[in-house]
Amino acid sequence: MVKAVVGANWGDEGKGKITDMLSKEADIICRFQGGANAGHTIVNDYGKFALHTLPSGVFYDHTTSIIGNGVALNIPVLFKEIKSITDQNVPMPKIKVSDRAQIVMSYHILFDQYEEERLGGKSFGSTKSGIAPFYSDKYAKIGFQVSELFDEELLQEKVVRICETKNVLLEHLYHKPLIKPEELLKELHEYRDMVAPYVCDVSAFLYEAIKEGKNILLEGQLGSLKDPDHGIYPMVTSSSTLAAYGAIGAGLPPYEIKQIITVCKAYSSAVGAGAFVSEIFGEEADELRRRGGDGGEYGATTGRPRRMGWFDCVASKYGCRIQGTTDVAFTVLDVLGYLDEIPVCVGYEIDGEVTTDFPTTAKLEKAKPVLKTLPGWKSDIRGIKNYEELPENCRKYIEFIEQQIGFPITMVSNGPGRNDIIYRNK
Repeated sequence: MVKAVVGANWGDEGKGKITDMLSKEADIICRFQGGANAGHTIVNDYGKFALHTLPSGVFYDHTTSIIGNGVALNIPVLFKEIKSITDQNVPMPKIKVSDRAQIVMSYHILFDQYEEERLGGKSFGSTKSGIAPFYSDKYAKIGFQVSELFDEELLQEKVVRICETKNVLLEHLYHKPLIKPEELLKELHEYRDMVAPYVCDVSAFLYEAIKEGKNILLEGQLGSLKDPDHGIYPMVTSSSTLAAYGAIGAGLPPYEIKQIITVCKAYSSAVGAGAFVSEIFGEEADELRRRGGDGGEYGATTGRPRRMGWFDCVASKYGCRIQGTTDVAFTVLDVLGYLDEIPVCVGYEIDGEVTTDFPTTAKLEKAKPVLKTLPGWKSDIRGIKNYEELPENCRKYIEFIEQQIGFPITMVSNGPGRNDIIYRNK
C-alpha cells in the first residue's frame, strides 16, 4: 500500500514527526520532490534532528530510504546528513538514489544567492539553496542527471557547454567570477564517487515492492500553498508539493496512492515572503513563536523566525482539497494551552465581500481575515492518549476546524515525540 504525507499550508506543519511515526509500519520511505531548501525537525529516542534530504523514516533499521527522481539532489548535503545521524548512533540507513534524479550543482547555489542579491527588496525570500536555478536548468534541459555521472565522454562535452552558458550571465549580469570546465568536471567526479554505491532504478524497485505488498510512504516537502501551480505564485517553491506529484517524482502509478495524510498545524506559521492572511505581529506573535514547535518556531533549514498566525480555515480547506486528502493530521495542538481564547480565521474579506474560497494571489494580497474566537482550554494536554480525555474546549476546537475544512481529522499530535499522538476513529 502507498500512503503520502504532505502539507496543507506553507510548509512547517509537522510532517517530519508524522512521517517518522508512520514509518514504524512502512517498509520504504520515499522523498519525491524538493531539495535541501526546507527541513523536517524530528524528535525521537536518538535525539533531535533536522533533516533536509533524507526521508524522515531513516531512524528505523527495517526501512529503506529512497531519494526519488523528482528530488533536487544536493549530494554533499545528503552525505553530511547521513554522517550527522550516524554520529548520533543512528544505524547506517539503507539508502537508494534514483538514477534519474538531477543534481544540485555548486553554481546553482551561487546563482540563487546572486539573483536574490540583484533583486534586493524585490527578492522571493529564497533559502538560497539553489532550488530555483536547479529546476530552471532541469526544465531547460541543461541539468545533470545522476545516470550521466557514469558517462565520461558525455560529461567532458557537457561541462564545456554549461560553462559557456553560465559564464555569460556571471560576466554580464552578475559581474562575478567565471566557472572553469575542469573544476566543474572535478566536482562531478567527486559526486559520482560519493553516490555510486546507492544508485538504483527507483521506479522499477518500487514497482516490485508494490507487487510484493510492501508498505510505501511518500514524504512531501513544504505544503499546498507553496506549489508552483496551485500555491501563492510567485512566492512558491519550484517543484510540485502535492501528493499527486508523488506518482511522478517517485515513478509510481497514480492509482497506487491509496491514502493521503495531509498535515495541518493547530495555528499557522510560514517561512519566507508571500501573502499570509491570518498573520499576527508583535508580542502576540512573539509569544506563540516562543512556545511553538519544539524549542520555538524557527526554520529547520535557515533558522529564520517563522511568521506566525491563527489557524486559517480558508487556506487549510483549499490546501486539503488540492492534496486529495483522506486524513488530516492535526499537529502542535498542545502549544495553544496557554490561551484564554483562540481566534480562528473563518473567511477572507476582499473588496467588501466575504469568501471562504481561497483566491489567486492578486486577490489574496487584498484579503483581510474574518476571525471567530473560540474559548481556550487553559491546560497542558501532553501525555493524553485518548481523544475523550482531552478538555471539552479542546475537542470543540478540533471539531469546529474539522467542520470548517470539511476533511476528517483522524490524528491529533499533542507533543513533539513520536508517541505524542491521539488517534481518532472517524
